Amino acid sequence: MRFKNKIAIVTGGGRDIGKSISLRLASEGATVVINYRSDEASAQATADAITAVGGTALLQRADVTDANQVAALVAATTDTFGAHIDFLVNCAGGMIARKTLAEMDADFFDQVMSLNFRSAFLVTKAVLPHLGRGSAIVNLASLAGRDGGGPGASVYAAAKGALMTITRGWAKELGPQGIRVNALCPGLIGTSFHDIFSKPEGRAAVAGNTPLRREGHPDEVAAAVAYLLSEDAAFLTGVNLDINGGLFFS
Repeated sequence: MRFKNKIAIVTGGGRDIGKSISLRLASEGATVVINYRSDEASAQATADAITAVGGTALLQRADVTDANQVAALVAATTDTFGAHIDFLVNCAGGMIARKTLAEMDADFFDQVMSLNFRSAFLVTKAVLPHLGRGSAIVNLASLAGRDGGGPGASVYAAAKGALMTITRGWAKELGPQGIRVNALCPGLIGTSFHDIFSKPEGRAAVAGNTPLRREGHPDEVAAAVAYLLSEDAAFLTGVNLDINGGLFFS
């Protein structure tokens, strides 16, 4: 129970990787604020799974690309659990659609960047006054941020690359305050993201080219998040940790 009495906000915390992160942190004693935008049923199911085993969870709907809704998310957290927040996991994001440069317009570009990059900025800035020495932030980036992504994913990849870079910048800025900032860069993880945006034959090919010869599981990403938040990683900050089964080495 290394996270007992710790308060954690997980954006996009109701499904897929976010769900696994919420469940893992709660299993180690954290009180988890589960943010969601539209899939209330999945978020509620995640919260129910936590409370069923004696944990504490708070559901909070917010579009994290909207500064006012982000402020409401943080206010709900502090009104319920007090002014101090220990952990932030910026997990909300998505590809929206695969579009080539010729196919996309400026509105699409802005939408993808807002969902995957601006959202992390807004939430982190809003949470910052409530963080203190020993607090930690983990941003969910992507292998796409390292290799440019697959077909039609250039803007998504750019947003994740920007998130990786700002992770390093925030680590330098917040380190003197005792706040650590790291990121995870998952490769092919078996989630609804790939059910929607990746063809089965493409997924099989990527898994076959991965040294471990399989897709990753959301629980494996959650385990890495828990490590980065924990005191076991007390001297790690500014790290963009690859978790891809050996598919890509940075």
